[in-house]
Amino acid sequence: KGIVPYEIVESLEKRGLERFTPPQEAAINSGLLEGASIVVASPTASGKTLIAELASAYNIIAKGKKAVYIAPMRALVEEKYSEFKASYPYIKGVMSIGDMDSNDPWLSNYSMIFVSTEKFDSLIRHGIDWLPSVGCIIFDEVHMLDDQSRGATLELLMTKLKDITDAQVIALSATIGNANEIAEWLGAKLVESDYRPVKLRKGVVLNNVAYYKLGKSKGGEDNATEELSGSAQLQEIRIVEDTLHRGKQALVFYSSRRNAEAGAERIGNAIKSSLTQEESKLLGELGDRITGVLESPTQQCIKLASAVRKGVAFHHAGLLNAQRGYIEQAFRDNIIKAVCSTTTLGLGVNLPAHTVLVKEVHRYNGLGSSKIGVNEVTQLFGRAGRPKYDTEGRALLLATSKELMRRLYKEYIDAELEPVSSSLGIAPILRTHILAFIAEDFLNSIEGINAFMAKTFYGFQYKDLWEIKQNVRSILKELAEWEFIEDRGSELIATRLGKRVSELYIDPLSAKWLIDSLKKQRDTLGSLFMIANTLEMRPYVRATEEGLSRYVMYRSTMPSTSIFDSQGSFDYAVYEPERAFTTALMLYDWMEEIHERELVEKYSITPGALYVKLTNADWLVYSSIELAKLIHVPIHDLVNANVRLKYGIKEELLDLVRLEQIGRVRARALFNNGIKTVEDIRGNHDKVVRVLGKDIAQKVFNQIS
Repeated sequence: KGIVPYEIVESLEKRGLERFTPPQEAAINSGLLEGASIVVASPTASGKTLIAELASAYNIIAKGKKAVYIAPMRALVEEKYSEFKASYPYIKGVMSIGDMDSNDPWLSNYSMIFVSTEKFDSLIRHGIDWLPSVGCIIFDEVHMLDDQSRGATLELLMTKLKDITDAQVIALSATIGNANEIAEWLGAKLVESDYRPVKLRKGVVLNNVAYYKLGKSKGGEDNATEELSGSAQLQEIRIVEDTLHRGKQALVFYSSRRNAEAGAERIGNAIKSSLTQEESKLLGELGDRITGVLESPTQQCIKLASAVRKGVAFHHAGLLNAQRGYIEQAFRDNIIKAVCSTTTLGLGVNLPAHTVLVKEVHRYNGLGSSKIGVNEVTQLFGRAGRPKYDTEGRALLLATSKELMRRLYKEYIDAELEPVSSSLGIAPILRTHILAFIAEDFLNSIEGINAFMAKTFYGFQYKDLWEIKQNVRSILKELAEWEFIEDRGSELIATRLGKRVSELYIDPLSAKWLIDSLKKQRDTLGSLFMIANTLEMRPYVRATEEGLSRYVMYRSTMPSTSIFDSQGSFDYAVYEPERAFTTALMLYDWMEEIHERELVEKYSITPGALYVKLTNADWLVYSSIELAKLIHVPIHDLVNANVRLKYGIKEELLDLVRLEQIGRVRARALFNNGIKTVEDIRGNHDKVVRVLGKDIAQKVFNQIS
C-alpha cells in the first residue's frame, strides 16, 4: 500500500535490501505510507529502524514535511543520525542534543531532525515555530516508559505531542507484555512480531555444559545439551573460550562496573595467548589511543588499555565518550573479542555478538539486591547473533546447581514478558513539567492540568487519578509560594522568573535553592557548594575525611548570613550537605588545575562520571547567572567561575582562554613562559610559536591582528 518514492527504493537497493522483513511488511500493510500511526514491538535486528526510516523519508519526499526522531539516550541519537546520513545523503538531516537554553532556529532549515527526549521537550518550551510542518514523529525505545529516571519525561512529551500535533507517530519498542496497551493509548495500529533474522538459542550453563531450550519444554530437563570447548574451569571464561574457538565474539553482562572490570581482567588473562601477531599489534595501538584520551591517563584508563591489549574491554557509564567509541568500533571490526559490560550497554547501542552471557541476574541498588526483570534480560539476549555474519546466536545464563538452573529457566527462559507500566505516579520530575505547561501557556488551570493527566499513559492504565491530582495540587502550591507562578483564581500564570526557570530546564526546587543562595554571602567555594547542592548534581561524590573536616571548618568561619546557615528551601528525604560540599571541593580542585588523574583517585570517581559532573556544573553556573540577572544580584564572580569551570583554570588564565585554540594546557604553558595576557602575545611572536607550534600560533595571531 502506498507508493514508495524512487529515491527511497534506490537507497534500499544500494544497501543490498532485497525484501522486507515480516514486521516491515506488516507495517506497510497497516498503512505506514498512508499516514497511519503505528506501534512496532519486535526483537532487536528485526528491522524496526527501517520502518522509521520509510515513514520519515516518505513524509519528507512525498509530502514535503519534516520528520523528528526522538530517543531517550544521546548515544542512540548519535548512532541513528550517522546511519541515516549514510543511507539518505540527499535528505537534509541534523542532530541536536546540546544547549538546553535555545530554540535552535537553524533546525527549521532541515527535514530530518534527530534529538533526545529532553532536548525536544526543551525545544517546545522555547517555542519552536516549525512544529506544524512536522509530518512524522519517531519515538524509539518506548518500552522505557517505565524507566524511573527517563520514563516520565517521555510519557509527558508523547502526551503533549498527541495534543498539539496531528503528525504520524511511529513508536518503536522491544518485545513487551502489553504493546497492545501502548498502541491503544496512542490510537495507533499495532505491529507485533517475534521475527529475528538470526535464530536464537537460549539456555543455561551448568558445569560447562549448555542446556538449550527447544520447543515448549519446561525446566530444562529435556533440552539439547552442548559441552563447551576450552580448558578454563571458570564458566564465564569457558563460554568465551568456546565462542572464540568458533571464530566469534562474546558480550558478557555484569551487575556492576566493578564486576565488569574484574571480569575483563579474568577473561583477558585467559585468552591473550590465542591472539595472532597482527591482532596483538592492532590491540596495542588501540590501547595507546585509549590512554591518550586524557593528558594524564587515570588508573581506569590504564586498566582499560591493559584489558584491551589482551583482546577484551569493559564498557560502562564511567568511561569517557571517546573511549566508548573506540571500543564499540573495535568490537564491530572484530578486533576486540569480548566486551564485559554493565547492563547499560543493552540499552539502545547496536552492538550484537554471536554469544551473549548474562552472568548476574541480581543487581545492587543501594538499598539491597534486586532481580533483573524478564524484559531487560530478553533485551540483552536480543544482542545475540550478528545479522549477515551468524546463522544463529547464543544467549546464556549461568547456574551453579540443578535447582538454580530450573529456577533460571522458569524465571527467564520460559517466563512471560512483563507489561510496561507508567512511572508518572512516582516521578518527582512532575514538578518540572507542570511549571513548563504553565510557562508555555499550554495549560493554565488546575482543571486543564488534571484533564491532561487523564490523557497520559498513567491515566489510560489506572483511570483513578486521585494520587496524581493530589500531587498536582501540592506542586502548584509550591510553585506559587516560590513565586514561579501566580494563581489568579480563574487561571494560572507563570511569572517572568518561572518562565526562565522552565527555559533553563532545571528543577524548580533546585531553582528555588539557587535563588535563595544567590542572595546570601558566598565566596568561590560557596558558589560551588550552591550549585553542587542541587538535584541535577546528584548523586554526589562520596564524602571524604578531608571533605568532612573542611566542611565543618569552612562552615564555622562563615557568617550567619552565608548560604550555610540552613538547608534553605530543600525538603529532601535525604539532605547531605557534607557530600555536596565534597562535590564542591572536587569542582574547586578542577578550577585549581588539578589533573583529571588526581581528581578521579582523590574523589573515587570515574573519568566519565567526572565529565558528567563538570558538564552539569557548567550548566548550573550558567543557570545561576541567568537567574541572578532577574533578581538583580551581581554576577561578576559567577561569570569568572563559569569560565574557570569550563576550562579548569586558575583565575590568572582567564584572559588567555578568551582566544580560540587556547585551552587549559596551552594557557598554562604560555603563562609559565611569561606570556600572561593577550597583550603579551602581540609582542612575543617567536616565543609564542615555540610554545604553541607554528600552526596553532598562526591561528592565535590571526585572532588578535
